[in-house]
Amino acid sequence: MKASALHILVKTEKEALAVLAQLKKGKDFGMLAKKHSTCPSGKRGGDLGEFRRGQMVKPFDDVVFKKELLKVHGPVKTRFGFHLIKPLYRS
Repeated sequence: MKASALHILVKTEKEALAVLAQLKKGKDFGMLAKKHSTCPSGKRGGDLGEFRRGQMVKPFDDVVFKKELLKVHGPVKTRFGFHLIKPLYRS
């Protein structure tokens, strides 16, 4: 199974919640990713491209492959920090 997702990675849950609040007010996901994400994908608006199940850490995979598409989920804690994840599609 393959999927694609956008994400914003930050260091703290507090920071993730602050970014999530901005998303809920209608701010653009890609713009916020460029501004806040510590992941290299931030430069691409948080776009991780297409990946297979098992390529990402389990908590991340669980969201992308099981949760509602086109909705922002999180904060999701992994060893990298806290993610806001927006699954785009899976096939």
